[in-house]
Amino acid sequence: MTKPNTSAFTLLELMITLAIVAALAVFAVPSYRSHVVRTHRIDAASALFRAAQFVEGAAGDSLLALPSGLDQAPQSGVAIYRLHVLPADETNGGYSIEAAPRESGPMQDDACGTFTLDATGLRGNKTVSNGSTPPSAECWNTS
Repeated sequence: MTKPNTSAFTLLELMITLAIVAALAVFAVPSYRSHVVRTHRIDAASALFRAAQFVEGAAGDSLLALPSGLDQAPQSGVAIYRLHVLPADETNGGYSIEAAPRESGPMQDDACGTFTLDATGLRGNKTVSNGSTPPSAECWNTS
């Protein structure tokens, strides 16, 4: 009587495969997360520039509310950031716009906090949680 020809994975082959998958996951997951964070920050910066163009075009009006679509980032879908126009003061050149992360969103604890852009072109960031100001160059880096 002949044995049927069977093929299967050995335990050693399975363990090697799992080790390779684990090693890939160790490097891939953090890289993916940093890419997602960077993408959300770029969405916030882009939304601020779009909103600034709109506010500049409506400069004759005392505009303090943005229309639907311009009041969030990304422009469509689930909002990650909410945009608000702030009134003029002696330093902002006529208006200031801020993009604040939603309290229940994925960027709520981001080190960059709230993105700001004013009529003079001054870009900045502010955080509420610890009162520190993150380096704007890191937050606004779109390259």
